[in-house]
Amino acid sequence: MAGPLKHRWSISHNYLAGITAGAWWQLLRENNFAVSPAYWHRAAFISVLSLANTLYARREAKRHGPAIAATPIQHPPVFILGHWRSGTTHLHNLLAQDPQFAFPNTYQVVNPATFLTTEAVNARRFAWLVPKRRLMDNMALSFASPQEEEFAPALLSLRSLYLGMSFPRAMPRYARYLTFDDATPEERAAWKEALVFFLRKLTLHHGQRPLLLKSPSHTAKVRLLLELFPDARFVHIHRHPYEVYQSQHKFYDTVLWHTYLQRPDRSRVADEILARYRTLFAAFFRDRPLIPPGRFHELGFNELERDPVGAVERTYAALGIHNFMTARPRLEAYVATLRDYEKNRFAPLDPATRSRVDEVAAPCFERWGYPR
Repeated sequence: MAGPLKHRWSISHNYLAGITAGAWWQLLRENNFAVSPAYWHRAAFISVLSLANTLYARREAKRHGPAIAATPIQHPPVFILGHWRSGTTHLHNLLAQDPQFAFPNTYQVVNPATFLTTEAVNARRFAWLVPKRRLMDNMALSFASPQEEEFAPALLSLRSLYLGMSFPRAMPRYARYLTFDDATPEERAAWKEALVFFLRKLTLHHGQRPLLLKSPSHTAKVRLLLELFPDARFVHIHRHPYEVYQSQHKFYDTVLWHTYLQRPDRSRVADEILARYRTLFAAFFRDRPLIPPGRFHELGFNELERDPVGAVERTYAALGIHNFMTARPRLEAYVATLRDYEKNRFAPLDPATRSRVDEVAAPCFERWGYPR
């Protein structure tokens, strides 16, 4: 476990900045208050923010609580699925150009208890906490960027795999919240209730538009999502397993250093990435047949990269989404802004690592025909 602690003094780029005091205390208690001394300053920063978040959350509940409870989600959401680092963010950003959709942004997902009250002011006041570009791949980032909503139920229910990014010693415990297969009925109910609450708030904020949602972890929760939204649409994006593995390593070596509250054991990173890959796709392949016909579409990252406008058009056709031609000008204008984007470049995997990835990802190689 020895080694330098990168970005030790950073307090920015931390999703726990939006937690309330009660939830923060519960999270600390569940982890036996085991914050490493190297990160005490980070925990103190979160503690101070949690007090302010609690005051705003009470104000928001008083002001908007009845309206939130009375807000229906009339349109089935569109869920973007895919393993982390498979192109889900790129696809999310493309589809978000269509104004018929509403989507959660970065500020909203990390401030799920307060964003109706605080976003207008705090998104400007604390913009410095968000880097201009994502740390792992240089994609543009701001509080207004489309963002994955799993952070919201993580903060509201404390039942999420993502909490292991802060408490890596407890990752084996939080890992059960990837699929919820081994979770209790109460834990599943808490996560589902938190997600629906957040989506009601988004609907109240944006009006009755279909919600465009993206969280890689949802790829392992198709069954739960269908229990909530039987008519939901799903689009799944996949990528060569070698590239996913390498890019996920980059994520671990960039973003996670800003979220740790415990000294990580970096010797386990490869095992953790591969175990999660296996678990996620086992659940996805098991539950994929539950999605009704006409509600699922699948595409490869290479297809999206080669022809983004065409890939989006084919997605609309496959899922029965209307008004593509209305959205096309905005989509093409956005694609034009990406011409100078530089992808990450990785050295080839060594033979031993390739062999491990080949074994874990065998069903994916077979299903999508990727070369080994």
